[in-house]
Amino acid sequence: MRTLKFLSLGLLSVAVAVSNLQAQGTRADYRRSAELRKRFSGKVFRDRIRLRWFADDRGGWYQVDLGGGKREFVLVDVRRRKRRAAFDHEDLAEALTEATGKEFDPEKLPLEGLRFSADRKHCWFRAAGKGWLCERDDCKLQEAEEPKDFDTGSDRQPDDWKRPGFESPKNRRSPDGAWEVFVKEHDLHLRNRETGSELRLSHGGDQKQSWSDNVFWAPDSKRLVAYRTRRGAEHTVHMVESSPEKRLQPKLHSHQYLKPGDEIPLTRPHLFDVSSGREIPVSDKLFSNPWRVRELRWNKAGDRFTFRYNQRGHQVLRLIEVNARSGVARAVIEETSKTFLDYAYKQFLFYLDDTNELLWMSERDGWNHLYLYDARSGKVKNQVTRGHWVVRGIERIDVKARQLWFRASGLVEGEDPYHIHFCRIDFDGSNLVRLTSGDGTHQVRYSPGADYLVDSWSRVDRPPVTELRSATTGRRVCRLERADISALEEAGWQQPERFRAAGRDGRTGIWGVIYRPSNFDDEVKYPVIEKIYAGPHGSFVPKSFRSSFDTQVLAELGFIVVQIDGMGTSNRSKAFHDVCHKNLGDSGFPDRILWMRAAAKTRPWMDLSRVGIFGGSAGGQSSLRGMLVHGDFYKVAVSVCGCHDNRMDKIWWNELWMGWPIGPHYAEQSNVTQAHRLSGQLLLIVGELDRNVDPASTMQVVNALIKADKDFDFLLIPGGGHGIGGSYGVRRRQDYFVRHLWGVQPRRGDSE
Repeated sequence: MRTLKFLSLGLLSVAVAVSNLQAQGTRADYRRSAELRKRFSGKVFRDRIRLRWFADDRGGWYQVDLGGGKREFVLVDVRRRKRRAAFDHEDLAEALTEATGKEFDPEKLPLEGLRFSADRKHCWFRAAGKGWLCERDDCKLQEAEEPKDFDTGSDRQPDDWKRPGFESPKNRRSPDGAWEVFVKEHDLHLRNRETGSELRLSHGGDQKQSWSDNVFWAPDSKRLVAYRTRRGAEHTVHMVESSPEKRLQPKLHSHQYLKPGDEIPLTRPHLFDVSSGREIPVSDKLFSNPWRVRELRWNKAGDRFTFRYNQRGHQVLRLIEVNARSGVARAVIEETSKTFLDYAYKQFLFYLDDTNELLWMSERDGWNHLYLYDARSGKVKNQVTRGHWVVRGIERIDVKARQLWFRASGLVEGEDPYHIHFCRIDFDGSNLVRLTSGDGTHQVRYSPGADYLVDSWSRVDRPPVTELRSATTGRRVCRLERADISALEEAGWQQPERFRAAGRDGRTGIWGVIYRPSNFDDEVKYPVIEKIYAGPHGSFVPKSFRSSFDTQVLAELGFIVVQIDGMGTSNRSKAFHDVCHKNLGDSGFPDRILWMRAAAKTRPWMDLSRVGIFGGSAGGQSSLRGMLVHGDFYKVAVSVCGCHDNRMDKIWWNELWMGWPIGPHYAEQSNVTQAHRLSGQLLLIVGELDRNVDPASTMQVVNALIKADKDFDFLLIPGGGHGIGGSYGVRRRQDYFVRHLWGVQPRRGDSE
C-alpha cells in the first residue's frame, strides 16, 4: 500500500507538472503580457507634483491628479508647516455653477492660470471663458481681469544654482578685442583688428598636426593657449545595408570607429606670448601620453593656467599647473591606481579662486569622496566627506557659506546601499546633515530661494512619498503626498521583491529584484530568467517605483525574472568595482549565482534547473559569457548586439576597464575564443547597421560557433541599429524562452 501511495503521489506530481506546462505560452498569455503596460498605466495617483513657489519662498501651490480626471488644488504654508486645500472645492464648484449656469464637478474643477494674492486671501483663475476673482475663505466670486500683482508661483531652481563645469574655449577674439586668432596654411596666426596686420605664432604645421583656433585667452589678453592635435589612426568600419528603402541593391555604410590599441589623436596645449608672437616652451614630461587633456582654465591674474590630464590606460590622472611666464609645469594633484581611475563617472573639480583652494573627487581611500586642496601647495587641507559610503554627485556649492550639497548612497546603515540621499556639509568636513529621510531612493527639487526642497522618495516595492523639507537642516516641514496605488493593485499588479544575499566573499551584500507574473501561483515551479547588464559604468537594478517594468512583461509569460548588481559594477566601494579590471568576462557571475541560490532556498517556486539569461550590448556580452563559462547553471540565453570581443568594441569603454596596452587577457575573455564551450540553447540577435557595437563582433561569434560545430540560433535584423530589433525582436526573445524553458510551442492553443 505504501508503494502504491508513493506511486500515486508521483503520478500526481507529474500530472501537476504537465498541467503547469500546458498552461504556458498560449495566446492568452501573450495577450496578457502585451497588454500589461496598458493595464497598469494611469493607475497611480498622488505620485507626481510640481510645487510652484511664491516669490517670498514661504509656500506655494500645486495641482495633484486623483485619477479619473479628478484633481485637487493644494496650498502649502511653510510657516504653519502644513498643506491644505487651496479652497473648498465643493463651495467653489457651487459658486461657479451659480455664476455661470453651468454644472461644475468639485473634483474636476477646470481652473486655468491660477494665481494668488500676496496675503493668500484671494486667488484668480480662468474658467468657463472668463476671469474670476475668488475670496478663498468663502469662495465668493466676481468677474475680474487678470491681476498684475498676483503670484503665479515658480518652479525654477535657485538663482545661485551652480552645477560646476568649465567654460568652452574662449573664442578667436581676445578679451580686450584687439586680436583675433585664425589658422592659415596649417599654422596659427594673429590679426590685429585695428591695423589688420598679421603675426604668425606657430611653425611647421601640416595636415597631420592641426591647430584649433578656438583658443584660451588669458584674462589680460597678453597670452593664449592653443591646442595642437596630432591626428590618430583611421579605423573605418564598413557595414552593408542589405535591404535599403527605395533601393533594390545593398548600400555600403562606413564610419570612423577607433578600437582598443589603435593610435589615438594626441592633443597638447601650447603657450604663446602675444606681444612678441613667440611660443613659450612648456615641457610635456607630465602629460606626454594623453588620453585626454581638458578643462583648461586661466586664473584671474593671468599668470597661471591649469588643465586636467588623463593618461592613456586610465591609471594616472593629474591636475597640471603651468607658470605662464616661465612655462614651468607642475602637478598640483596626482592620482594613480593599479586598476583604473573612473574618469568617465567619478571626476569632479571646482576652483575656489578667492581662497586659492580646490574641491576634488577621489576614490583614494577606497570610497568615492571629496577633498579640499590648497591650490598653491597641492596639499590636502582636509577630506570633506568620508566613510564607507560614496558621493554620487554634487548638487550645489555656496562659496560664501563654504558649504556644498551633494547626493550620496550607502550612507544609511541597514538600507539598500544604492539608495540615493541628499546631504549638506561644510568645506572643512564638519556639520554633515542628511537632508532626506525614508528607506528609499530620493529625488529632490529646491525652492527658488534654496531654503527648502521637495523630496520624493520610493522603492520598487514602495510607492512615492513626497515631503517638504528644510534644505539647511533636513527638518520635515510637512508631508505633501503619499501615492495611491489602490487602482494598480486592483488591476493585478505584482509588487517586485527586493532581495539581498552575500556575494562570493561571504560578507558583501549583493542586491537584486525579483519579478513575478501577475497571475503568480506559489504552487507552481517557474523557470528563472536573469536580465543582465554588467557594464562597469554604473549599477542597473531599479531602485525607484514604477507601475510596470520591461522585466514584468517577460515575467507575465510564466517566468520569474531577476535583476542583480554583482561585483564589478559601480556605485559601491572601489574594491567592489575593481573586480571588473581586466576581467569583464567575470560579469559578477559568482555573486549572481549565489544570489539566485540563496533566494531559491526560501522560494520553492524558483526552479533553478531551468535558468535563462538575456541582455543587450554589455549585457549581450555577459549573457553569452554566462552560457560559455557557467553552462551548468544557465541553460538558455538570448544575446543581443553584444560586444563579444573587447578588441572589437569602442576604444574608450574597453580600454578603461580592460586596460592598455592590449594584453593576452583580451583574447582569453573573448566570447569568440571561448565559443567552443557552448552548451544549451543560444539565440544571437544583431542589427546589421549597429554603430555603437561593431556587428562584426557578433558575426565572429557566429563564425566560431560554426567552426566548433555548435547548434545555435541567429537573427540578423536588416537595417537594424543598436537594439533588439523592435517588436519582432522582443517577440522572438519571448518565444525562445517559452520554447526552451517551458518546452512548449509558443501561442499554441488558448487557455481563455
